[in-house]
Amino acid sequence: MGHWWYRNIVEPGKLPLLLALLSFVTSFLVTRVITRMIRAGRGPFKNITPGGVHVHHVVPGVVLVIIGGFGAVGSGRYGFGAMVSAVLFGLGAGLVLDEFALILHLDDVYWSEDGRKSVEVVVLTAALVGLVLCGFLPFGVNDLTVGELQNRGLVAINTAANFFLALVALWKGKPRTALIGVLVPFVALIGAVRLARPASPYAKRFYVNRPRARAKAGLRAFHHDRRWAVRRRRFQDFIGGAPDAERKPGRLSRGSDRRH
Repeated sequence: MGHWWYRNIVEPGKLPLLLALLSFVTSFLVTRVITRMIRAGRGPFKNITPGGVHVHHVVPGVVLVIIGGFGAVGSGRYGFGAMVSAVLFGLGAGLVLDEFALILHLDDVYWSEDGRKSVEVVVLTAALVGLVLCGFLPFGVNDLTVGELQNRGLVAINTAANFFLALVALWKGKPRTALIGVLVPFVALIGAVRLARPASPYAKRFYVNRPRARAKAGLRAFHHDRRWAVRRRRFQDFIGGAPDAERKPGRLSRGSDRRH
């Protein structure tokens, strides 16, 4: 374990990346705990509203990302400055991506159905960084043997091919399959080969003159959603909290009274 730690984390300069990942996950989890406590009216935490303006936690997150990012560029991959910059960047990224849905929709959708996108983006980001951190990509490690180079080269090629298949699955209207397929072999292949979702760009392009394919795709999507929608919602609610009842969408206001 010590040998793996030195060759794959310390030697290639991935210790800041590890610290950034840990601080990123910690920042997201702590933020979700605090926002759920505020929403339930428990604990000492309150919304920050100086002058009646609701300050979302994406604001300090952006500040931390900027400080950590520029600090990392100036300090390199080694040294105390790199470690501090990595922690600041991870903390800020956790705060920013926790409100990814708000940035995407330019609306206060934190506790709405659209707010679930933030949880999905955070999980994907943590998984991708973990993949790079664990040495699945053949970069940054010195003195590799011929066998190690071949193995890592094959992994890199497979990753690139998998990413292409994930793009096809995304084109077919299967974003979750595409996201999982980037990390897990054969998942993207299944999503790319099977029928597209009825409302996907692929279906609109290739199923226009194929009524049987459209009907089969619609029936398959119906059964899939009925089987997995409830389980997916429970998982998202467990991590990020259940959304509020649907409300009419609106632009961000200066006096937002959302509890988070």
